[in-house]
Amino acid sequence: MGVTTAELLDALWRDYTASTPQAGRIHQLLVDRGEIVHNDHVALRTFAVPEICCDVLAAPFEALGWRGRQHYRFDEKHLRARYWQHDDPNLPKIFISELVLSDLSSASQAIVTRLVSQLPPDFGSRPDLPWAGRPWQVSHDEYKTLLAESEYAAWVAAFGFRVNHFTIDVGALTTFPDLQALVAFLLEHRFVLNDRGGVIKGSPADKLEQASTIADAVEVEFSDATVRIPSCYYEFALRYTLPTGETFQGFVPASADKIFESTDVKLQESVAGPSVNVAK
Repeated sequence: MGVTTAELLDALWRDYTASTPQAGRIHQLLVDRGEIVHNDHVALRTFAVPEICCDVLAAPFEALGWRGRQHYRFDEKHLRARYWQHDDPNLPKIFISELVLSDLSSASQAIVTRLVSQLPPDFGSRPDLPWAGRPWQVSHDEYKTLLAESEYAAWVAAFGFRVNHFTIDVGALTTFPDLQALVAFLLEHRFVLNDRGGVIKGSPADKLEQASTIADAVEVEFSDATVRIPSCYYEFALRYTLPTGETFQGFVPASADKIFESTDVKLQESVAGPSVNVAK
């Protein structure tokens, strides 16, 4: 028997907060204010190869009633993406992006091809695929080669299959009038926010405003070293009403492009200093 919707979302949250302690702290701060925290969307990353592409990663969600919606393309990041939405408005959207390998250099393509070749048989059919972790061995040198060309590629190589970020539905909060007020609260509690393209990305005219923390740094075991690198971040989204009276449910590519950079090593190092390589 497959997992239930509640079990799936709980498994994703537990795996996510294990490598993103700031998310647990922020969530608790809001609960302590009397808030009931609702998730706007949950985001995952993968490679655009048949065994583990967006559609494969979406299968466990589709089995529970999520349906595919709009497609997006991020040329600068070499990504394609799509989001899935459930008929139950209380459930978060699922945003899945995939790296287009043909856009990368032959050296980076060769590394990703080697990683994918290590996948166990039928790996893509696992019901727990969205939180299955890293199914391959990768060296720190390979990570650095990917990082020089695509931070996204390096992140997927290092972490495999897990949530990249959860997103708080700011419009569902009752003690903050807008995203600016929430941002002020987070800064007051000394959380560091992604300021690429401005701390608040998007506008009421876009029908979506977004902000995010900078990813926590965690130790990752590579095949040749243990290194602290950026893991996951927490996002905050405020949606506005369309002329039809419905709430805007999509995404704004220009804003999402900057949100992606919340896991950028350079952004994280600007706050915490260079990562420390600890030899195994």
